[in-house]
Amino acid sequence: MSIFVVMPAYNEESTIAGVIEELFNRGFNLVVVDDGSTDETYKVAENAGKVHENQFHLYKHLLNRGLGGALRTGIEAALRHDAEIVVTFDADGQHDPDDIMKVCQPIRDGEADVVLGVRNFDHMPDSKKFGNTVMNIITRIFYGINVKDSQSGLRAFKREAARIVEINARDYGVSSEIVGEIRRHKLRLKEVPMKTIYTDYSMKKGTNLNVGLRILAKLIMNIFK
Repeated sequence: MSIFVVMPAYNEESTIAGVIEELFNRGFNLVVVDDGSTDETYKVAENAGKVHENQFHLYKHLLNRGLGGALRTGIEAALRHDAEIVVTFDADGQHDPDDIMKVCQPIRDGEADVVLGVRNFDHMPDSKKFGNTVMNIITRIFYGINVKDSQSGLRAFKREAARIVEINARDYGVSSEIVGEIRRHKLRLKEVPMKTIYTDYSMKKGTNLNVGLRILAKLIMNIFK
């Protein structure tokens, strides 16, 4: 089954070339979406992808549209290129590329429509652990589904699932929205453990308590619209 890795990127000039190389070394097709970066992310990604032109597809948003917008652009592009499995993957170096096949395997075996990679919360720094735990609770309350790691950036979608999942959120709330879409469409879900590589750089990214509270406030506002 053809696997396309979708990688949103915003101001990731320091990490993206290495991540691209690791993915190409494993033979994956890659869709990179530069989400209106103000640094050299697009140029660095373009140079890194030149030696694998047949496997590499690069897109750029002129303005920053947020994680949700970048994921939507990337998933739609992967489907246009006939991806049978679509994997989302972060550009900051926190994911282990060897985990991609782990999240794809339940789909290849016909056991799942969507697979979420699950981080080990026991090994997660406290600042991250609390924010992600809050987001798991928010996801359960607002979307009616309980998952171990609602904010995981490593996910795999069977083609049919990627096609029907709707993404409207712009910010990190997109992760909870995707989990809600899994429930809404009654998709078969599997969760598999994955490795997370924590660096000073990657620690600045993703969900923390402040992000979780902002997402909660936005969800509450949507209820009363």
